[in-house]
Amino acid sequence: MPETQFRINPCENGIRFSAVIQPRSSQNEVSGIHNNSLKIRLTSPPVDGAANKTCIKFLAKWLGVSPSRISIVAGLSNKNKTIEISGMDESVFRDKLITKIPNLFNENQS
Repeated sequence: MPETQFRINPCENGIRFSAVIQPRSSQNEVSGIHNNSLKIRLTSPPVDGAANKTCIKFLAKWLGVSPSRISIVAGLSNKNKTIEISGMDESVFRDKLITKIPNLFNENQS
């Protein structure tokens, strides 16, 4: 079984996936897959929910959806989060990821 098993789970309103947040990075970016989660680097510090707000805004812009469609449903005070995107299915999300990072699902990145 490959080490990279990033899972996109359907839920009532759309999809859910796990993410690892790295705050205080030099830029906002999706940097790959780490421990079966989407690794997201953010410039914001993990203080007073700043990184969570930046995460939602960044993902919304990156995926081309409204920020109101993205919510952090678990891990608000943790670097490991579960993120939900309403109104999107797995194939659309996967296509958007592959468009932005063509080799995302081909190799294990950290």
